[in-house]
Amino acid sequence: MVDAAAGANANEDRQAGYPTGAAPSAAWGWLFVLGGVIGIVLSGIIMVEKMKLAEDPSYTTTCDLSTVVSCGNVMRSVQAAAFGIPNPLIGLVGFGMVALIGAAVAAGGRFAGWFWFGAQAGMTFALVFVHWLFFQAVYVINALCPYCMGVWAVTIVLFVYVTAFNLRTYGDSGQGAGSAVIRAWDRGKLLIAALWIVVIGVAIVVEFWSYF
Repeated sequence: MVDAAAGANANEDRQAGYPTGAAPSAAWGWLFVLGGVIGIVLSGIIMVEKMKLAEDPSYTTTCDLSTVVSCGNVMRSVQAAAFGIPNPLIGLVGFGMVALIGAAVAAGGRFAGWFWFGAQAGMTFALVFVHWLFFQAVYVINALCPYCMGVWAVTIVLFVYVTAFNLRTYGDSGQGAGSAVIRAWDRGKLLIAALWIVVIGVAIVVEFWSYF
């Protein structure tokens, strides 16, 4: 009876588009809550600093520490409003959604496949955007904003984890080299995120080596 009920529930979940394998754990949910909150705080700080700069162009931001570590130079650039609105506004909305998703998962919520497709699309956009911002800051503006760098790091971690879940749940057929890669990504997601951030850190050090 229990097996029959479980099978019926799994079939209903499949038809509804819910994950039939393991749903994200509560720990996964809390990670997204934490990442969302950190992103909101960092985006909020950037927004406040940008508003102060708008009011007083001579204002020195809290992270204007040198010619290299200069949030002011980054915030004054055209890249700081890539879509015609301040970038931190996008961060406040995006990270707010991340925190809400995390809270729902931590509370035991389950979502249909289309929802996770949307989450993946959103995190992929965020990942591409922060890498564009990284390139612009390091190689075009030639200045670093620690708050922005924190946003980059959080985005990378969140992308790696949501991708690991989606690949494991919707992309793993259980056979072939593709499945082996998916399982390796899932098992090593923390290491992947850490190495990714380290690579960006190394690129920054190499570019600004003469300033150290």
